[in-house]
Amino acid sequence: MRIRIVDAFTDRPFSGNPAGVVLFDSESFPADDWLQRVAAEVNLSETAFAHPLPPGGEADWALRWFTPATEVDMCGHATLATAHVLHRTGAATGTVRFTARCGVLTATPEPDGAITLDFPTSPLTPAPTPEGLAGALGAEPVAVHDTAAAIGDLLVELADETTVRELAPDLAALAAAPLSARGIIATAAADDPDGAYQFVSRCFFPAIGIDEDPVTGSAHTALAPHWSARFGREDLTGLQGGARTGLVRTRLRGPRTLLTGHAVTVVDGELHA
Repeated sequence: MRIRIVDAFTDRPFSGNPAGVVLFDSESFPADDWLQRVAAEVNLSETAFAHPLPPGGEADWALRWFTPATEVDMCGHATLATAHVLHRTGAATGTVRFTARCGVLTATPEPDGAITLDFPTSPLTPAPTPEGLAGALGAEPVAVHDTAAAIGDLLVELADETTVRELAPDLAALAAAPLSARGIIATAAADDPDGAYQFVSRCFFPAIGIDEDPVTGSAHTALAPHWSARFGREDLTGLQGGARTGLVRTRLRGPRTLLTGHAVTVVDGELHA
């Protein structure tokens, strides 16, 4: 069985966010515990598993995502990685429709080699700053928004780009504190919003086995409405990451958010399990 590792939201190896991708020939998934063990073995923020669906339905492929510790409801970078593998191997052409826990998602190739994902927008609700958040994060929030059931994160706006880039949070405190269902999206406006990107972010999910996720597609379904409202623009670009970085182009379309980025395969191997 083939397994790939794909760096997503980047056009060069060893940057962006790596995801495992496993495609099945059968029209069903193996047992959940096997999927979880494979994801733990791969030990990336997410490993995607997909199998083809019968023609004529609302989707072409069924898609699931696992962290090393648990299954998740929405994952952007591993969806991008899966679409990249499908197109590069000839298993799919044009727009690919996936059915997943969060509904039907699409991935459309662009003329420049990028792929555009169509995801549900995550609504934001202003929230009070939870007790202990500033200490655990290592920075004082400017504003806090809750994504509630959509992705289960707290979006935490910080003072400036430098503050986000230099974060060194207490991950044990973030994991232990009842801050959110999944984790923290720390963000700020770019120092030069007229440059290559308009906002920066970093994402911390220690409660689900991911200390820091380098480039989180799903987080941009909340970042897009937040910063589009601030800048008065539907089309933006976000830079995410600490040691590894990547770019996500966002386009807000009301209840849907389009996420565009490149991907590159760095490992193509055999899974003996």
